[in-house]
Amino acid sequence: MPRVKGGYTTRRRRKAVLKLAKGYYGSKHTIYKTAHEQVMRSLRYAFRDRKARKREFRKLWITRINAACQLNDIKYSRFINGLNNADVVINRKMLADMAVNDPEGFKKLVEVAKKAAPKAKNEEKVVVLTTASKAEKAAALAEEAKAQKKPAKKTAAKKEEDVAEVAKEEAPKKTAAKKTTTAKKATADKEAPKKAATKSTAAKSTTTKKTTTAKKTTKKDAE
Repeated sequence: MPRVKGGYTTRRRRKAVLKLAKGYYGSKHTIYKTAHEQVMRSLRYAFRDRKARKREFRKLWITRINAACQLNDIKYSRFINGLNNADVVINRKMLADMAVNDPEGFKKLVEVAKKAAPKAKNEEKVVVLTTASKAEKAAALAEEAKAQKKPAKKTAAKKEEDVAEVAKEEAPKKTAAKKTTTAKKATADKEAPKKAATKSTAAKSTTTKKTTTAKKTTKKDAE
């Protein structure tokens, strides 16, 4: 059987691989074996990073929007929630572009989001960190210490007021309890003579029974 060489098809396949490896370092763009290895690895990296790129750009857009929200005194989460409640359909890519290139338009969107967003119970203001001198820090600490001391006096006064209120509330209860005890005593005093009378009648009846039984025994003895 005659020997069959690859010829046309093999050369075309290798040329396609070397074309993809154009510009690689060293033998990776000239020798087919090393070029094929590098091309397969590059295609895996490309497949992975096409998906990673979407995540990275989304992170970048969110950081830009968050920075613009802090300049307009609103949180990123409240801003996005407000836009959703107001039925404003703008993706994060366009919002990030507006935050960088059109701050006035972004400010109008912030106003719309503030109106549509539900009011939080404890709204936290955006705090901008600034470097303060030692004297300013000491003054701030002293003010905080004073503020912590003042409520202690108020609490003592409040405690006295609470005790007085409790005493006022308990006063009618005590009077009612006293009235009930006096009424019970009065009823007991009224019922005492009745109980004594019943006891005396019971005693008389027992004595009469005893006398009758004694008489009967003496008659029997006499007979």
